[in-house]
Amino acid sequence: MAGLLVVNEHPVERALRVLVGVGLVSLVFFGPKTAWGYVGLLPIVTGLSGMCPLYSILGFSTCRVSLRR
Repeated sequence: MAGLLVVNEHPVERALRVLVGVGLVSLVFFGPKTAWGYVGLLPIVTGLSGMCPLYSILGFSTCRVSLRR
């Protein structure tokens, strides 16, 4: 549980995740207008928090230094 809230995403990756997430969520309102666009909420949440649960499970980090929140 010690590594639960560790920032493990590089700032550039975080920005890209948010942009991709917003793009996916926009598909709910524009384009095919399907509920699959809500999958974009996951990259938005992980990008804003800076913590990817899958990275934590695999022990992976794109951040140079682990920062605890």
